[in-house]
Amino acid sequence: MHRLTGDHLGMEIKGFVDLSLVDWDGKLTSVIFLPRCNFRCPYCHNYTLVLCPGKEKTIPFERVESYLTSKRDWLDGVCITGGEPTLHSDLPELCSRIKNIGLPVKLDTNGTNPQMVEGLIEERIVDYIAADIKAPLTAHKYSRAIGVDSENALREVKETIGVLLASRVDYEFRTTVVPTLHGEEDIEEISRDIKGCKKYVLQRFDVSVGKKTLDPAFSELKPFADDEIVSFLEAARKYVPTTRIR
Repeated sequence: MHRLTGDHLGMEIKGFVDLSLVDWDGKLTSVIFLPRCNFRCPYCHNYTLVLCPGKEKTIPFERVESYLTSKRDWLDGVCITGGEPTLHSDLPELCSRIKNIGLPVKLDTNGTNPQMVEGLIEERIVDYIAADIKAPLTAHKYSRAIGVDSENALREVKETIGVLLASRVDYEFRTTVVPTLHGEEDIEEISRDIKGCKKYVLQRFDVSVGKKTLDPAFSELKPFADDEIVSFLEAARKYVPTTRIR
């Protein structure tokens, strides 16, 4: 694991939200966005961070650090998201710097770097991990959902699932349910593979007006109706009773 190397952190921060009530359930957080991703999910709405991160202005960590230090008495934590944060070798240092300020850290990940995830847990520099499960854990369905060949990714995602199931860190698995990609049987299959987990969250895919997705066709999709989402929830709760909708 990386240790602190000095006052300067060369992390490419490409976005920062100073206050958020939606990125960590029940908590008031700041959110750090990191660039690049090894997936090409067609429904991704942060695709500029994925396809052309160089076009986004880099925010110096020192500026973020100054804000977090000034607000640490009433912030509940910091969420690190992307892109895919675990692609960055200095992620452990970023987590350590935030922890040194005195703030808890939440990590969003697609689960393709189980070694990084396990190291962060062992070093106790992450307090909550939200790991995406994009589709049932089969090559064809996962490849459709992530937009790239899934052979290696699927193996890594399964390993990350195992790491979290065996760990003491607080965590959730989550699936964004997308029309054309998911059906009730898919959600039941995913929940069966994570039976025994602490928390499973179904997130409704819903593109805001004017928002674009990596594959423009997905910008036109209507979200699942309420009764469809409820059927997904009931299917998941057969295996994970703590499943909830976000």
